[in-house]
Amino acid sequence: MELLPTIAAVRNYVAAARHRGLTIGLVPTMGYLHEGHLSLARAARQQNDVVIMSIFVNPTQFGPNEDFARYPRDLERDRELAAGAGVDAVFAPAVAEMYPAGYATYVHVEGLTEVLCGASRPGHFRGVTTVVSKLFNIVQPDRAYFGQKDYQQALVIKKMVRDLNFPVEIITIPTVREADGLALSSRNKYLTPEQRRSALSLHRALNLGSELIKAGEREAAAVRRAMEKEITAWPETRIDYIAISDAGTLKPLERIAGRVLLALAVWVGNTRLIDNVVLEVSD
Repeated sequence: MELLPTIAAVRNYVAAARHRGLTIGLVPTMGYLHEGHLSLARAARQQNDVVIMSIFVNPTQFGPNEDFARYPRDLERDRELAAGAGVDAVFAPAVAEMYPAGYATYVHVEGLTEVLCGASRPGHFRGVTTVVSKLFNIVQPDRAYFGQKDYQQALVIKKMVRDLNFPVEIITIPTVREADGLALSSRNKYLTPEQRRSALSLHRALNLGSELIKAGEREAAAVRRAMEKEITAWPETRIDYIAISDAGTLKPLERIAGRVLLALAVWVGNTRLIDNVVLEVSD
């Protein structure tokens, strides 16, 4: 597997693949890989001739008081895992390679980015869409792969691709979970054993909300109250948001119907975790 540290190296690698008529799948990550990332890589491996994974902790999507400096990094470990999942090349640029001195251009998607995580993390999605648009321009993949755990992120990127006419197919892969239901995240490593138990409240709350809806509850406020009660029963939990939204527009629902997103963000100790589930609800 090749390590590509510069944009020029990626473009040379991609040009050689295109010269041979090969298709390219891109798996954008911030590294510290887990099974969720590897499931994206394996899907890309099945659907493309060449798989490129980017490993880049993107500073523009972190707020001033967020965890950019301590975000876990281990490139050698990641290279081994990526190779085992069928990745052909890893693009691992330095920050200065992606954002050289004087950098001043950003991509902003309106509407979808002002709610949920966008409301809690101002500027976060501007950083995401900027770096992803740069990756699309650098790699020029046929397909790019994202996880459903970051549902809002995938929706925003799909909107950006449509609006800016990127010739990239966006593939969303289901959330990968531990045996007890906790969604995999690189940030899970921050959790103490007790906090790890409390983190299960996210999955339990989503299951509870889903079961209430399947049983006939259609008032979003009632479902939110039940989910909130489940989460706050666990130690060291603090709710950022619990949202019951239209899965296409992310607009909040009062009455639950159609394709519905149940999404939440919860602080467990000093670690912010997210999770979601999508339901098809008929009246």
